[in-house]
Amino acid sequence: MKLFDVYPLWEIEPVKASGCKVYDKDGTAYLDLYGGHAVISVGHAHPYYVQKITDQLQRIGFYSNSVLNSLQATLAQQLGKLSGYEDYSLFLINSGAEANENALKLASFHNGRKRVVTFKKAFHGRTSAAVRVTDNPKIIAPVNENMDVVYLDLNDLDAVRTELLKQDVSSVIIEGIQGVGGIQIPDNTFLQGLRTICSETGTVLIVDEIQSGYGRSGKFFAHQYASIRPDIITIAKGMGNGFPIGGVLISPQFTPVYGMLGTTFGGNHLACAAAIAVLEIFAKEQLIDHAKAIGDYLLSELKTMPGIKEIRGLGLMIGIEMEKPVKDLRTALLFEEKIFTGVSGTHVVRLLPPLCLSQTEAEYFLTAFNKIISR
Repeated sequence: MKLFDVYPLWEIEPVKASGCKVYDKDGTAYLDLYGGHAVISVGHAHPYYVQKITDQLQRIGFYSNSVLNSLQATLAQQLGKLSGYEDYSLFLINSGAEANENALKLASFHNGRKRVVTFKKAFHGRTSAAVRVTDNPKIIAPVNENMDVVYLDLNDLDAVRTELLKQDVSSVIIEGIQGVGGIQIPDNTFLQGLRTICSETGTVLIVDEIQSGYGRSGKFFAHQYASIRPDIITIAKGMGNGFPIGGVLISPQFTPVYGMLGTTFGGNHLACAAAIAVLEIFAKEQLIDHAKAIGDYLLSELKTMPGIKEIRGLGLMIGIEMEKPVKDLRTALLFEEKIFTGVSGTHVVRLLPPLCLSQTEAEYFLTAFNKIISR
């Protein structure tokens, strides 16, 4: 059997990693500024994180959520305290796409409506009930057959109001910061207006913090810059520092009913141990404040460099839009300077490093990036 070839792979085989560094089978060190699509939050192979998972494996290993698991309650308590959402409830699943599926389903159960409003360039998962967009005309972006999805321009509150006043929209789902869409940041006033019109029309406001949450923006959630409280928040990626886990934070207005939501692997012991370790490292090492400080430094320095069309970002979620396609730039960074980065579309370099990125590592990237774009 061979692998199903749906995306290209670099001819690099990592065999070891530590902090923000990845080492290949030849011993070459790479600076990781992408963290596997933002999943590495506290750093590769953090000693405390590794120990917590090892301890759990030696005690009971993996078990599903069909039995009492006190780790779930511990995770919910710590997550609520650190995020500022102690009065919300937590439903644990396995991934971001599954988190959004459950959020959309829960919203529809709540108000009996089917229509969904989202925004152009949004990305909310790859499965059949998730909402996504694609630049590839050969791929149809699927949604649940019972859902009518409307795509609007980001920050166009009048367009949102027009749709919501029809009183048939179940939910509005929006990313705290658009990741796949090129690091586009919703205006604070737009998010505040969105919160108001959703409340007035009985529409559920879902904020997708799967990529932009968990400290990446310099706050626990990116929407907290706008001082709003969504009805539902979806999380994943950095939640487990690479271990598959996702969650839905649900406001007190929702009443749980047995059988309403379900999962096979969600909230298992290993996943909870990983997620608790991440939160404890956040608190001890003050990684959210650190992400903001290093992110502010990177954004400030990048804005002084020539040849860059636009810099967008908050904390350690940064998009560098270039005038020309960035394929060759990214290749040069990887093979000449040994730096992993990501992309959004064809013209944006995307930075999503572990939140422990040091000042020295940030300076190394800036020097290498400036050297390549100054050729």
